[in-house]
Amino acid sequence: MLSRRATIAAGGAFAAWPALGQTAQSRVTLTTALGAIDLELATDKAPITAGNFLAYVDQKRLDGSSFYRAMKLAADPLNGLIQGGLQANPAKVLPPIAHEPTTKTGLLHKDGVISLARYAPGTATCDFFICVGDQPSLDADPSQSGDNQGFAAFGRVVAGMEVVKKILTSPVSLTAGEGVMKGEMLDPQIAIFTARRSAG
Repeated sequence: MLSRRATIAAGGAFAAWPALGQTAQSRVTLTTALGAIDLELATDKAPITAGNFLAYVDQKRLDGSSFYRAMKLAADPLNGLIQGGLQANPAKVLPPIAHEPTTKTGLLHKDGVISLARYAPGTATCDFFICVGDQPSLDADPSQSGDNQGFAAFGRVVAGMEVVKKILTSPVSLTAGEGVMKGEMLDPQIAIFTARRSAG
């Protein structure tokens, strides 16, 4: 899951994202209770992480999952991130994958970027988050001590950011959640009806 590192930074766009047409891409549409979110995955820059997400999509494991967390920045509640996935459902979760840091992929946590949630590097499965506003604190930073590997960005929203923002501003429980996630759990959760590959 995400740490409180996520609460730093805001604003910006896709300045560090490779130009369209120069990289291998796959499209995925998440159909949610609030509308569709279209994703473009960088399968060449982050092949392990994007491939893992596509495995969940192709096996329909994300069908019936949900967005369950909305973390707003204290300095700007219209920025932050939304988190979704299977919440460790043992019937649907695949084995963890190797970590692909931003220093390797070059895919930074800009506005609209989708990335994989984790505990320690190499523990990530399928839970993911989408940035609203730039979140550089989630990028790998070798100059820092301890776990400085950041999170594994692997795609971006190409349509449906208005849906992402609706989820971010949806009601949360004041008491649900543990640790840094307390007060950030959506109530009710926002259903993800289906996740399917789509035309790019």
